[in-house]
Formats: sequence, C-alpha cells, structure tokens
Amino acid sequence: MRSGLSPGTTTSESATDDRYKWVALTNTTVGVLLATIDSSIMLIAMPDIFRGIQLDPLLPENSFYLLWMILGYLVTSSVLVVSVGRLGDLFGRVRMYNLGFAIYTFASLMLTITWMSGHAGAIWLLAWRIVQGVGGAFLVGNSGAILTDAFPAHQRGLALGINNVAGISGTFIGLVLGGLLAPVSWRLVFLISVPAGLFGAIWSYLRLRDISTRSREPIDWLGNISFAVGLVLVMIGITSGIQPYGGHTMGWTSPVVVGSLAAGVVLLLAFAVIETRVRFPMFRLPLFRIRAFTFGTLSTFLSALGRGGLMFMLIIWLQGIWLPLHGYSFEETPLWAGIYMLPLTVGFLVAGPLSGALSDRFGARPFATGGMVGAALTFVLLELLPIDFPYWAFAGILLLNGLSMGCFASPNRAAVMNSLPIGDRGAGGGMNSTFQNSAQVFSIGIFFTLMISGLAAALPAALTSGLEAHHVPADATAAVAASPPVSVLFAAFLGYNPIEHLLGPAVIAQVPPADTAVLTGNAFFPSLIAGPFEAGLHIAFGFAIAACLIAAVASLSRGTRYVAVELATTTAAAGPVSRR
Repeated sequence: MRSGLSPGTTTSESATDDRYKWVALTNTTVGVLLATIDSSIMLIAMPDIFRGIQLDPLLPENSFYLLWMILGYLVTSSVLVVSVGRLGDLFGRVRMYNLGFAIYTFASLMLTITWMSGHAGAIWLLAWRIVQGVGGAFLVGNSGAILTDAFPAHQRGLALGINNVAGISGTFIGLVLGGLLAPVSWRLVFLISVPAGLFGAIWSYLRLRDISTRSREPIDWLGNISFAVGLVLVMIGITSGIQPYGGHTMGWTSPVVVGSLAAGVVLLLAFAVIETRVRFPMFRLPLFRIRAFTFGTLSTFLSALGRGGLMFMLIIWLQGIWLPLHGYSFEETPLWAGIYMLPLTVGFLVAGPLSGALSDRFGARPFATGGMVGAALTFVLLELLPIDFPYWAFAGILLLNGLSMGCFASPNRAAVMNSLPIGDRGAGGGMNSTFQNSAQVFSIGIFFTLMISGLAAALPAALTSGLEAHHVPADATAAVAASPPVSVLFAAFLGYNPIEHLLGPAVIAQVPPADTAVLTGNAFFPSLIAGPFEAGLHIAFGFAIAACLIAAVASLSRGTRYVAVELATTTAAAGPVSRR
C-alpha cells in the first residue's frame, strides 16, 4: 500500500507537518477573529464610550471623532495590509504575524487606561485605535499566507474557509460583545483584547514556525508611501462626503472632499506608474495576469461593496424603527440589534467551512458564483419586507444571506491563495485583503449617500408635520426639520432617542406633557421616519443587488481550478502553474 509521502519525506516528518498545520490554523483563526471583532466592537459600544469621555458625538464639531472612531481601524487595516503582507514575504510571515499580536495587544492596553475626557480623550482613543488597526493589519495580512504555506493545496479550502469565516463572523460577534460589555464599563470593550492578545502572542511565538521561502528584495518605499497616502485621502474624501456642508445635506461639493478625492486619485495613478517602473514593486501587478487571481480579487471587491454598508443599514433599521416599535427603549436597542442579527453570523459559520471543504474537491467557481447569486436574492427579499416586518421572515433572510456570503467567501479566498506563486503569497493575499477592506469603506460611503439622498426629499416635511401636530414651537420645528438626515441616522444608530436629542430639554419643557410623552415615546420617531427610510432603503438594496450580480459574473469568469505549482527546491516567484 502506498504511503502517499513525497520522496525523501519520513513518516515522523509527515506527522509533525500534519500536527503543525492544525496549530497554524487554530492560532491564525484566533488572530483574525480578534482583529475583526475589534473592527466592529465599537459600533454598539459607541454611546457608552462617548459618555465615558464626556463628549456628545452628535454635535457638528464632534462628527469627525464619531466617524473616525468607527472607520479609523478599518481604514488603517485597508491601507497597510498589502505592505505588511509584503514585509512577511521579505522578513518572514510568522515574524510579522507575531509583531502584529504585540502591537495589537499594547494598543488595546493603551486604549483601556486613558484618564482624559472631552476632545483630549477622543484624540487619545482615536490615535491608539489607529495603532490597534496597524496590529490588526499585521495579523490579517499574514494569516492567509501562513495557512497556505502550512496546508497542502487539497486542504486549503477547508483551512482558509474556517479562517475566513472567523474573520467575517468576528465582525458580527463584535456587535454583541460591545453591547454586552459597554454598559458594564466602556473600558472593558478594549480591556478584553489584552489577555486574549497576550495568549495569542505567546502561543504564536512558541508554536508557529516560518516555513516560507523568503525574498531578499528591497522594500518599495516610494510605492508604499504613494499607495498609503493616496488611499487614505480617498477614504477621507468618501467619509467626509456623507457629512453636511454649507446648506447641503452632504459634503460632496466641499473643497476638502473634492481636494482629498482628487489628490488621492492622482497619487494612486502615480502609484500605478511607479509599480511599472521599479525593479521590486510592492503591488505585484504581474499577478493580475493570473486569471483566477484577477477575477477572484474582483469578486472579493464587489461582494464587500455589496455587503459592507449592509450592516449599518440593518442596524439603523432595527435600532431606529423596528425595535422601538416592539417595546424596546432607544437605550436598549444597540445591544438587541446585535442579538437580532445573529442569524447572519450563524449562516457564515455553517456555510464557510463546509463550502471551503467542498471547493477543495470540486473547485471554487460553482460555490462562489452560487453564493453571490444567493446574496442578490436575499437583497431582493429584504426589498419585499415591510418596514415593520415579522421577525421570523427577517431572521430567515439574514440566515440565507449568511449562508450565501459564507458559500462565496471561503472558496473564493482559497482559490485566490491557491493561484499565487509561493514567493508572492504575502503580497498577493494582502492585495486581496486591501480590495476587500477598502470596498467596505467605499460601501459605507455609497450606502449612506444613497440612504441620505432618499431621506433628504421626504424627511423635512415629515418632521415638520409631525412636530407641528404636537405643539412644538415653530422655530424649534424649523430647526429640527433643517437638521441634516445624517444627524437623524446617527442618533438612531447610537441608541439615542432622536427626537428628544434633536429638540433638547429646553424645547421639550415648552411642550404640553401629553405631547411630550408622545414625542419622546417609542412609536413617534419610528412612525415618522418609516416612509422616508423605506425609500432610501430600496435605493441602497438596489445597489447591493447590482454589486452581487456583477460579482457573480466575475466569479463565473475565473476559469477552471488553478493551483500554482509548489516546488520546495526552487524559489521561482513567477514559476509554472498547473490547472486542474
């Protein structure tokens, strides 16, 4: 009977490698899970964090802190993940991964121990949140390459599937965890990462070993800097564009937004030129000649574009309308919104590993393509739901969406990593992660823009008629009706009573008690915003449907299964590939 071992490989060596690959899987899954939990843990915890540092996030002068507390971690990860993946190719993937644990854990500790409040406290949290994002980028940027090195090609779908599902489900786990911890103490939101990070760091240092082929090429500093600055400027422009400017509901005509976007695009174009001229580029553009890599990465970008803003829309739908109508106070809604979205996580957890394992046998294309078609169908079903939906229908659609996204994500990532030559796994995996993370930021800007456009046409009239009917003074009614829609959305998103917050205690004191009870009750704001919100929601879901269907076409275009040949005795980064 044949042993299946390659020539020159002993049984003990094979057993050691077999044990090591599971160590690599469990450790990198912990690392990715921690990194992605922290990408969302602040969303639900934000009201308690801002109360803790004594700052009102809804005041116009504080909107910068609000947006960048939410997005700073994600933007940092998006910008750096290619660079840290390339550093892994150069200096060792495990070494860079271990460094990520150290940076992540130290930043989490510094976030916990701040003693400042007000603007100083917000700046402290924002700065260390960005440093935490640097650590997260080192973890995410090298985990896929470590797994690809450790697992043979016929098992990578399962391994990367588990790892990928941990990453995506971590985003939703963070919502619930933040909602549970923040009411006890906002510092626990950051403190919980410290022991977990220490455990992961010690474990990875003791057990992981670098089995990759290192490159001794110099770092492309010019490419790194032009890419990082250009992408940051584009993301600043996008996030600033959803804030009001002058008399406009959004800031897309603001000189800061236009200037940031223009400068960012110019730098990214310059980056593309630089990468064609330098001898050892950061972005390995020749990798795009690999059809499986190109269309897999394009599918990654489009799926993230459709999914990224979805979480915000669903949270606002639940917190601003559905939960209050069903008896939950506005203060309770952040936690319960995370709990009611758990079917989405369950779908990811079920479909990810299963589809990853099946793709090892049958290839990624049928699962990834089918997953995107299924995701588009779920957005159609969400379109058909009434604003005050029966929860069983909503939960079923979320479960189907999680199953569809999980069915896509794991096989697609495995196919992308399998297509990469051994010397370019860090850089190629980082490129794929950059497209995914940046698409999530772009998606948030797109979804909010579409939502605000839908609200801007109908919300002022609805606010005016509703407030006038309950004897709110005319000047206060006019001021609230003129409030930018994003302020109303963020109030609902952060668990504030929107009408109570917009009117303020001085105005509420002038309103008859019976009207005050109605205005600040659970039903008034949801009933008022339901119609305008539904109009904006349809526009946003229409965009998500289009993005998912285009992603399905891109996935279908990836070709048959494509696996780079792995020759242990060579370092051919552009070596031969096999199709099977």
